[in-house]
Amino acid sequence: MRTFLKWFALVVAVLAVPATGATVSALSAFDALYAPGPPRPLPVAAPLPHDPAKPTAVIVVGDHGAVVSDALAPYEILAATGKFNVYTVAPHREPKPLTGGLDLVPDFGFDELAARLGSKAPDLVVVPALPDVGEAGSDVVTAWLRAQAARGAKLLSVCNGGGVLASAGLLDGRPATAHWLKLDDWAKEYPAVKWVRGQRFVDDGDVVTTAGILSGIDGTLHWVERLAGPAVAAGAAAKIGWRHYGTQVPVTPPAGIPDAAAIVNAGFRWNPDTVGVLLTNGVGEIELSSVFDTQGQSLSSRTLAVSADGGPVRSRHGLTFLPRAAVTAPGLDRLLVPGAARGVTPPPGGPAPEYVHDRPGFAYDTAVSGLARSTDVATARWTAKVLELPTDGVVFEGRAWPWLPTAVPIALILLGAAVVVAVRRIRAPRAGPRPS
Repeated sequence: MRTFLKWFALVVAVLAVPATGATVSALSAFDALYAPGPPRPLPVAAPLPHDPAKPTAVIVVGDHGAVVSDALAPYEILAATGKFNVYTVAPHREPKPLTGGLDLVPDFGFDELAARLGSKAPDLVVVPALPDVGEAGSDVVTAWLRAQAARGAKLLSVCNGGGVLASAGLLDGRPATAHWLKLDDWAKEYPAVKWVRGQRFVDDGDVVTTAGILSGIDGTLHWVERLAGPAVAAGAAAKIGWRHYGTQVPVTPPAGIPDAAAIVNAGFRWNPDTVGVLLTNGVGEIELSSVFDTQGQSLSSRTLAVSADGGPVRSRHGLTFLPRAAVTAPGLDRLLVPGAARGVTPPPGGPAPEYVHDRPGFAYDTAVSGLARSTDVATARWTAKVLELPTDGVVFEGRAWPWLPTAVPIALILLGAAVVVAVRRIRAPRAGPRPS
């Protein structure tokens, strides 16, 4: 029994090293997703047309930012229809970090939007996941959401934006959904909500909530269908390459736990690659978010938004983004170029460009296929799962497993065991000569 306890203590002691490293690495990865950018001059607001005959849709971003896909995918869908005035709004017009380090300059602060719309509320408010949901810092957003709902605004929450609406009290007594990884937490924190599992979106009249990340595409198209008609929704789906409009796409994860590949990447990629993402004028919002979110959800790299000269850029439908560095910034391991810049050669001095969207189709399909080639298939499959990306359009080719980070804890355990065995041999009493 004593021998067993000694070896058990050995295993615990040896595992404590990689476990500590895993915790630090995972927390560092999460902090990196939402880290604010450096101070930069605020670009002058671009003139934004407003057609009072069209409904107005706004995507709200908190003071601490939002999840990149939750915000940009609904924005591009709504803007691509041509049937809405579409704006981004935040408590104040200043740069807000979207996950992965993509800094968005919102079109309006809350007061500026009110001046634009007068006494009328937006027709549709899109609520992405916010990093400070339920905290005091998000009170200004939840108070604003309650005010818009009271004035008749329709609501769409994307992914864990359902938690934001729940924290505002806007889902009490109503059916709603959110990302499968968080549903258990939300059920404990907001028991007054009738949380629904296994659906990509839940329509409860003036509120539509969606499941994980890209389920927001289905929820957005559903609102487009309701407000502008099925033909407009089908046209928007075609423009972004979304083949699943009008079909029942399952929410596939059977349980709310990460895959083994995600645990390995979060815990044992202690020196992840720094991946530059080149921002160019005219880039598609979904193309841009597909790169930042695919890399970020994979837990295999850190992204850095760069531009040719370090200056701001304007996306396809008019959003303003601020890079955090020029493309020649030191320390970049790779340089990914989203779709609008296919064939554009970046200035010399950085890594060779990798053109992510090298074939037509839905931007996330090619982004996840590229992840499989550059990292491994298990990581890419996990990423597709957490993104709620149907995989029938994804090519998974590459190494089967993240072998290098997997080797780290194994090597530590073997090394620890070898040290203990060596110490035991050194300390073992040596047999003396037998008496004659």
